[in-house]
Amino acid sequence: MDFQITDDQQLLQETTRKFLESTAPLEAVRQIADDEAAGFARPWWRRGAELGWTSLLVPEADGGGSVSDHGLLDLVLVAEEMGRLVSPGPLAPTNVVAEALGRRGTAEQRSRYLPGLIDGTTVAAWCLGTDTAGFDPGGEVVARRSGDGFVLEGVTGPVEAAGQADILLVTARTGEGVVQCVVPTDAAGVGIEGAHSLDLVRRFAQARFDRVEVGPDAVLGQGDAAGEVEHQLQTAVVLQCAEMAGAIDRAFEFTLEYASDRYSFGRPLSSYQALKHRFADMKLWLEASHASAGAAARSVDAGSASAPELVSVAKAYIGERGPAILQDCVQLHGGIGVTWDHDLHLYLRRVVVDRSQMGTPREHRERIAVTMGM
Repeated sequence: MDFQITDDQQLLQETTRKFLESTAPLEAVRQIADDEAAGFARPWWRRGAELGWTSLLVPEADGGGSVSDHGLLDLVLVAEEMGRLVSPGPLAPTNVVAEALGRRGTAEQRSRYLPGLIDGTTVAAWCLGTDTAGFDPGGEVVARRSGDGFVLEGVTGPVEAAGQADILLVTARTGEGVVQCVVPTDAAGVGIEGAHSLDLVRRFAQARFDRVEVGPDAVLGQGDAAGEVEHQLQTAVVLQCAEMAGAIDRAFEFTLEYASDRYSFGRPLSSYQALKHRFADMKLWLEASHASAGAAARSVDAGSASAPELVSVAKAYIGERGPAILQDCVQLHGGIGVTWDHDLHLYLRRVVVDRSQMGTPREHRERIAVTMGM
């Protein structure tokens, strides 16, 4: 990211990078890709939680805490490192749910769910079953009043880590607005159906709700939850942008290394003027991606009124430029760039999937237009 990091943040970043390089190198990532079920190992995720990956957005009173008093800025450093190695793990969904519980959960909800989320023994997923955030989530869940609780019916679009989750944060539409409920995945009427993904490492699934009854103790917060949904979306997109920027950065690095080492007609490939201009354009787009991701993270962390606009600017820009940069990297590698054995396709897959989740660039441009009153 482009903000000045503290010594503690640098330690978090370096520790995360060393941990990922030693426990989840690209060779291990490829093995995970061949295992259609798991996506990640629970013991490995718990070790990541020990490094603080799951506690940064949770208040200290509930067992969380950040290294800089700016939890989201700390977390984007982790997300960027995970992007650099196309790492597995439910980083974004678990943290979005943990933050939501810390912000709006009752004392009983916080004591029941947060300890497991923080220590990595519990995995959570966010099921966005309504278009209240300004884009089509690919499904719809309706919550109908039933006494003091609700009955959930409907199906979500592909949800990251839904198949591996222990609890789901379900965002559903009611007749009066939006409600959010915490639902265990083993609750009666909940069905999880795996979905194929272009990303070979992360797992997605549809969540189906067939008259799932939830009591008042499962409802998160009071009144219309649309404002909380907007904040959750901003957090999720900021983490996406950081991850995409990290993935693009690493792919650009080894493409530049390859062009410097590869000789053509007795000269390094990178010495040709046309390719120099191409690399210069890619570098400009990459730095702009880092800058927009950093600005979005800082605005959300500060609770700025401009956060919705800056988040959508970052997603729209990186979502368009990221795949273009990676396609250029593929072309600059020549024939080996389109082979299964090269790592480039892992990075391209990760960025393309992130591009489409939580709003496409087009949908975020529409959000910008609405924000500006156009």
